[in-house]
Amino acid sequence: MRRLPCAAAALLSLAAAGRARAHAPDAYGFGSRGAAMGGALVADATDFSASYYNPAGLCGATGLGLSIGYGYASNRLRTNGRDSGARDVHGLAGGLVAPGEVFGVPFALGLATFLPDDGLSRIKAIRQETPRWELYDDRLSILFLAASVAVRPLPFLELGGGVAFLASTRGRFAVTGRADALSPYDSALRHEVDADLTSIRYPHLGARVRVGDLGFVGIAYRGEAKLPLAIDARLQGVVDFAGIEVPLLYELESRTVDAFLPQQVVVGASFQRIRGLRVNLDVTWVNWSAYESPVARTRAHLEAAPPPEVPIDLPDDPRPTAVAPLRFGDRFVPRLGVEYVVPAAGGLRKVAGQGERRAIEIPLRAGYVYERSPVPPQEGVTNYIDADRHTMSLGAGVVLNRPLEELPGSLRIDLHGQLSVLPEVVIEKDNPADFVGDYRADGTMLNLGATVTAAF
Repeated sequence: MRRLPCAAAALLSLAAAGRARAHAPDAYGFGSRGAAMGGALVADATDFSASYYNPAGLCGATGLGLSIGYGYASNRLRTNGRDSGARDVHGLAGGLVAPGEVFGVPFALGLATFLPDDGLSRIKAIRQETPRWELYDDRLSILFLAASVAVRPLPFLELGGGVAFLASTRGRFAVTGRADALSPYDSALRHEVDADLTSIRYPHLGARVRVGDLGFVGIAYRGEAKLPLAIDARLQGVVDFAGIEVPLLYELESRTVDAFLPQQVVVGASFQRIRGLRVNLDVTWVNWSAYESPVARTRAHLEAAPPPEVPIDLPDDPRPTAVAPLRFGDRFVPRLGVEYVVPAAGGLRKVAGQGERRAIEIPLRAGYVYERSPVPPQEGVTNYIDADRHTMSLGAGVVLNRPLEELPGSLRIDLHGQLSVLPEVVIEKDNPADFVGDYRADGTMLNLGATVTAAF
């Protein structure tokens, strides 16, 4: 008797509200070079990160490259001066790029992944009335994988495309058997749990054009993706209360969106006129107006067949949650990235695909991003918290050119640091007496990480 309502309560809590959000590369950048340069790489990504920023850039790789990195983001998001409980997020990022030729036409293949190291997915049960940082809470807990191909049909033109994958979960829970209300340990219940991990696919496309000696211009498109979360539960059995047997059936269906990635279009340029210096400018259009509510659509039904001499009034089926419209707005996000490579030490060495380079080079990087909040004023029942985000980033590294005969390319170690500041916003409610009343919110986000790349 105890297990049946406990299981039902657990399932209801899961169905109450999912968490819709974007994923790690959108939030913090992909790879240390991208993070250090504010993600302004649509015209200047030629390593594994091109599978996210612009797959056409894979053709710019000078040889086979393998990369592995780690990032840790500490989120300090506050409501009324108190920590809101947004998790620190962390995981592995890496991939490879393999260039080649077919009938004299250069092409390249790329793989890239982000793997959270604390689980593939996470769910929180929060009502739409409860204040929460909607775009950042638990944002990294999504597996990301991309496979791309690029081709250079003309000396100045590169084209690329591919498919990205996200992990989605579906589950079913069932309890059947006999429950003894007076002697729970004499109950005979059977539990069945069935869950599977499926993939959601969405396209990513891009092009890159060389503009003489000035550098490159690029454009990329990332498709929209949703991670639907489905929970189905069925509790069926007989409750024995002092010899009175009551057949009982409880059914629950819940459908929600556990994660949402809005479609994006990025245009940008990389100016490379001065040797060793790159100045990158990107502008991203993000289709936040298509963002879907994370609140679950739930159906629950309870049936019981007590004997005629036992009058029992069953409660009505719960009314579905009235989901308030979001009305998020589309946004343009400007990004700036700067990189200067210092030829630090050592004589000239012939590096595969790059000509002669200094034995040791030190890249220095900086970036800035301004993201205006897409969330409208939360004057009514909902409390989706967000604020404008200013992100400053720095990075450095060391490049060892042709360090070994077995490594004719280079060994690169990159470090990055990001600080995001979300200035205080004041949320004023139409009816301050309802639920939480007026409140204020602000926060900071610190992201640190490193990436190692071997180019052959």
